Amino acid sequence: MAEEITIARPYAEAVFRLAKERNTLSAWSDMLKVISETISVGQIQALVSNPGVSADKLSEIILEICGDKLNSEGKNLVALLIENDRIEVLPQLSDLYEQLKAQYEGILEANITSAYEISDKQLEKLVSVLENKFKCKIKTKVNIDPELIGGVKVVIGDEVIDSSVRGKLETMSVALKS
Repeated sequence: MAEEITIARPYAEAVFRLAKERNTLSAWSDMLKVISETISVGQIQALVSNPGVSADKLSEIILEICGDKLNSEGKNLVALLIENDRIEVLPQLSDLYEQLKAQYEGILEANITSAYEISDKQLEKLVSVLENKFKCKIKTKVNIDPELIGGVKVVIGDEVIDSSVRGKLETMSVALKS
């Protein structure tokens, strides 16, 4: 996994620079999503890993499936990745691109896990607190995990804010054992 991210990073950075120069950030998001979804289909993955399928044929098949959802630069990216035997890193490339785009736009993604359903009002208040703490816009993904017992756990990038009952019990358990 780390190796694929390492391989995908220069491509993601190059695509991001190009998108920023041409003011096509959202268009590239859409294109990368389409290509990622296309190559994640089982039959396409089988073709990607089949040495009997030529790069030209694979490129032709993927571009045919993507159709008019790709501009010429998107088509060139597909051809380049296939030519360099790197098409399998496209999902990581897409994720890295989205991170670069969000960072550029001043938006952080927060993965919020709650023991119970969070009301809109509670979520607004939590987002407001997070935006004040991190000094930028926060985009949220909310998951429910009853094993937390109560409270919430927020993950933003490398930072984890665990105010769940389960997290506090684990902290107390470690403190009592030491």
